[in-house]
Amino acid sequence: MLAAYFDCPGGPENLYVKKVMKPHPGEGEVLVKVAASALNRADLLQRRGKYPPPKGASDILGLEAAGSVAGLGPGCKGRWKTGDAVMALLSGGGQAEYVTVPEGYLMPIPNDMTFIQAAAIPEAWLTAFQLLHFVGKIQKGERVLIHAGASGVGMAAVQLVRLAKAIPIVTAGTQEKLKATANAGAAAGFNYKNEDFSEKVLAFTQGSGVDIILDCVGGSYWEKNLNCLSTDGRWIIYGLLSGGEVHGDLLARLLSKRASIHTTLLRSRDKEASNGCQQSFTENVLPYFSGGTSPHLQPLVDSVYPLHEIAGAHRIMEDNKNIGKIVIEVPA
Repeated sequence: MLAAYFDCPGGPENLYVKKVMKPHPGEGEVLVKVAASALNRADLLQRRGKYPPPKGASDILGLEAAGSVAGLGPGCKGRWKTGDAVMALLSGGGQAEYVTVPEGYLMPIPNDMTFIQAAAIPEAWLTAFQLLHFVGKIQKGERVLIHAGASGVGMAAVQLVRLAKAIPIVTAGTQEKLKATANAGAAAGFNYKNEDFSEKVLAFTQGSGVDIILDCVGGSYWEKNLNCLSTDGRWIIYGLLSGGEVHGDLLARLLSKRASIHTTLLRSRDKEASNGCQQSFTENVLPYFSGGTSPHLQPLVDSVYPLHEIAGAHRIMEDNKNIGKIVIEVPA
């Protein structure tokens, strides 16, 4: 089969499509013919040699996929049959023609949804759902500050905060991105390049600040984050785009607000925890993607690249040009 590959860590130019062995489903696994996958920051980090796959996982890029069931391994319990339209969060291997997935990790693709749209759901939406509900314990009426609001996770988080009857506030780097987040339901949005988002957030919340911060930026934002975090607020760090180094009295500031820091990475969570998150998402969120539901949830696809142009897709994400998800279409 064909798969996205790189021989040594480096830039996007190291990526190419390679013929590799097609996987065979093991005990309790399902073979999926991949129609589309999507790009994530983790793919960029893995390509640079900074985010290796977990032990036993495929070293092929791709943390999510949508496609159809092509085969069943021994011990499968009959939940899926050949031809079923499915999507899944993966530990790797999604940017290839076939991938094997434990049967319990598959999710049905909502009615009337294309493989391209479905590929934009698993990683971003499960990450946002986990951050808000399993880590942040979001409550009705709370205010949530979402950094990188126009990213895949950000756009999912905006809609999920609304679904939880809470108030999403975002930061983004362009007016175009802020407009997209407003269309998705953001109550307010601030351009971190030319505004002090902490001052703007405090003004918007009439001085009380936000209850939850979803932060994929890290080090450079620590002071502003604490400025606009409410008393007893939860600061959730799930990425370090600006690095992890902090210069200043973070702990004293944190203590003065009785605030807490939580950290999480979906890829490294144990299978039991990830599966619980997925089951809850499938039951409580997935129905809202189907036509006619209210509120209606929708994945936002920025652009679609064929598998052989994967290097170009990486460049777009590295330049922060995308609004929503970049999807990789796999040849039929």
